[in-house]
Amino acid sequence: MNHVSPSAAAPVSLTGQLVKLIREKPVTAADLEAAALFTLDAVANSLAGRNSDPGRILLKWWQSSASSNAAPEPERLAFLMGALCHILETDDLHRMSVVHPGCVVVPAAWALAARRNAGGRALLIAILHGFEAATRIGMAVGPAHYRIWHNTATCGPFGAAMAASELLKLNNEAAVDALGNAGSQSSGLWQFLETGAMTKHLHAGHAAQAGIKAAELAAFGFTGPPKILEGEKGFFRAACPDADADAVIRDPGSPWQLVQTSIKPWPSCRHTHPTIDAGEELRARLQANGVEPGRIRKIEVATYRAAIDVCDRPVASSDYEAKFSLQHAVAASLLCSPVDFDAFGASARERCAALASRVEVSAAEPWASAYPRAWGGRVRLQLDDGTEYVAERAHAKGDPEAPLSRDDMIAKAEMLFRHGGVTEPRRIVDDILAMAADGAMPELDLV
Repeated sequence: MNHVSPSAAAPVSLTGQLVKLIREKPVTAADLEAAALFTLDAVANSLAGRNSDPGRILLKWWQSSASSNAAPEPERLAFLMGALCHILETDDLHRMSVVHPGCVVVPAAWALAARRNAGGRALLIAILHGFEAATRIGMAVGPAHYRIWHNTATCGPFGAAMAASELLKLNNEAAVDALGNAGSQSSGLWQFLETGAMTKHLHAGHAAQAGIKAAELAAFGFTGPPKILEGEKGFFRAACPDADADAVIRDPGSPWQLVQTSIKPWPSCRHTHPTIDAGEELRARLQANGVEPGRIRKIEVATYRAAIDVCDRPVASSDYEAKFSLQHAVAASLLCSPVDFDAFGASARERCAALASRVEVSAAEPWASAYPRAWGGRVRLQLDDGTEYVAERAHAKGDPEAPLSRDDMIAKAEMLFRHGGVTEPRRIVDDILAMAADGAMPELDLV
């Protein structure tokens, strides 16, 4: 099934150059260990996502048509894992592309590797490849794309297809076909934010499913457009008015994009995290000085434009809206310890509402110009006597410049596993991390 594609233009297309770049990058033991940690994070998010209203709906959908006599098709399993992974807003994020690669690439690679009995090392290499494809294309789409399109949904299928192409052992020409047809399935709009609909989870699941389908078809000789990115009727022309096409293959010798991806410490939109981090510092300083939060008269949040475009939400009427609200996030960081799942629930929203109403948000330098290379911001509190407290962040906690430790990531995964009802989280942690030394893939009881 490892066919030779008739697509003569593939070697000179941007997609062809990307496939070649990815497959020529060396993989070190440290890269595999990092990939295992990111795999752990994504799997933990998928299992934790079951304990949510959208998660329960997805499981009902799954069970309504599941057959107990046959293993699930990889495409369908990848859809479920991907959708569950993206529910709780605790999955990873790559800053320069504004893509959540883990919720698409890991489910696609995991589902296909499980069906093919692939070893742990093969799975992790496929995940490295998938992260690279999704994020490199994401870095090229330009900021105008992100204002309407959800980058995880539109760039994710390329990553899923690249990971699947590695596991299916497709040659370069067939991999180009797979990415071409994955790109033709790119979709996902931000309109769901207006009502807090569950569509964002569908985006991740569809992207994972689409990539597998495209790669499996390519294995049988099903061709795709080699110039899906740069073509006259391709992805960039259709949906990326300020695309930077060269970013797809720029700096080929850089570290794997997976190791440049951020891990979320808090269960909310990543754009809120610099604010939460600064707010937690201010909470500690207020407590040390014996200052009650009730004395706060005004809160100013200065950050970058994309954070405001997505998360300027003065009133949050649901858990989900609270996770996309800078106003609630900073109020929660000042009033709730820790900032966990409960910090976005109904009782926390009621407790934080008065303080959130005193928050003003604006785009300001240096954070506006630093984005997307750096995601930062400033929180300034003004008390009733005019005293001010200020905290700034150049980077969000969990970024490569302010990373979570290995122990932090394991503790986060165990917390997510417990949230998802896993009774022995440490066993799953150990088995997934052992894949870096080519341990076997652990069995995963998703439903």
